[in-house]
Amino acid sequence: MRHVLFSREFISRYEGSPVADVLSDFAHWLQAANYCAPHARRHLGYVRWVLEREPDLPEDRRFDDDDLRRMFRSKVRPRSFAAARWAFEQYLRARERWITTHVVGPHQSLIDAYTAHMRDLHGFAPATIGQKLRVASAFLGLCCPPPRTPAELTPHDVERFIGRRARRLGRSAIQGTVGHLRGFLRFCQDRGLCPLGLDDIDRPYRCRDEQLPRAIPWKLAQKLLASIDRSTRLGCRDHAMLYLMTHFGLRPGEVCNLKLEDIDLGRRILRVRQSKILRTLDLPLSRRAVGVLERYLRYGRPRTDRTEVFFAVIAPLGPMKRYGVSDAFQRQVQRSGLPLTGYSPYGLRHAFATRLLERGVGIKAIGDLLGHCTFESTAVYLRLNIDALRDVALQVPCSAPRRLS
Repeated sequence: MRHVLFSREFISRYEGSPVADVLSDFAHWLQAANYCAPHARRHLGYVRWVLEREPDLPEDRRFDDDDLRRMFRSKVRPRSFAAARWAFEQYLRARERWITTHVVGPHQSLIDAYTAHMRDLHGFAPATIGQKLRVASAFLGLCCPPPRTPAELTPHDVERFIGRRARRLGRSAIQGTVGHLRGFLRFCQDRGLCPLGLDDIDRPYRCRDEQLPRAIPWKLAQKLLASIDRSTRLGCRDHAMLYLMTHFGLRPGEVCNLKLEDIDLGRRILRVRQSKILRTLDLPLSRRAVGVLERYLRYGRPRTDRTEVFFAVIAPLGPMKRYGVSDAFQRQVQRSGLPLTGYSPYGLRHAFATRLLERGVGIKAIGDLLGHCTFESTAVYLRLNIDALRDVALQVPCSAPRRLS
């Protein structure tokens, strides 16, 4: 049980445990999963405490959800026990020691048939199947409680379900919900399980460019960057990511895809892989940008063999995802107290484009920097430059005043 994360003195505490075999394997898994030392030691301690107090441990060391829920229930430090339980569950799944229990509902046979239909006939990805199943299960749970069956469904039931969802979802999410529900109802209609015509559902439409891009004013974007506390690893990482989005117009996905070989601080070059157009762009780094990246790489980036630049701070230390960049932006906005409610990280990218327009950079050059394939995609930002629009506006013709006779 020798690991980089654990000292010899720390390991000696666990060698005499009756569950030393599980703890040793769990420690190996924590290290392989890139858990940082404090979290790994904490999880290992809680798992040991839980397992040693269990009177009848299964010989094959396999557990299900009910087992972990009972074993890790605690009124003292519930959040720490919950975190250890989650890590232990991931370990069990990785070692194929997790027992999956299926909850059988009143419409489980219909859900299973619909799952097989989407998987075998349409070839949908598991994530897509999961999204469609969540809508179908919610619809059946609301409109077909036992002993009611899908054969008794009415258009009013469909309208009631959509109306309830519309209270908390936007138009884009409602579009997806209606599409998923249509597919499920058509599946039921083809098999004679529900009345015909239930899939005839109106849904809201969204038009391209119906709203202006929400560009954060440049001065406000600089205030946001200045408000970030870089004395912590979290703040240092968030500042570096948001700085690149503000001063280079990177997408959240492009920030997450940055590798160490993409940053050449000696030559002051940043290489960006623009995934949407499958092109690589070399951008010059200013002295300030070099300083921001050097500070992060020295003090904010965890020590790991992986080549990604930005990592999650909370264990396990995996590479950043796009939703993680959004969470970082919202966290720093909330801490700053600036009037940025309703903005997203893309507001920093829009601020970059607007800043270039104000400085007289051509629309083609801006499109190349932003990774746009067409002029129409970049032309959206022209509508944000109000001063330029005023310069090209034509005067409204007016008729000559009438002369009174």
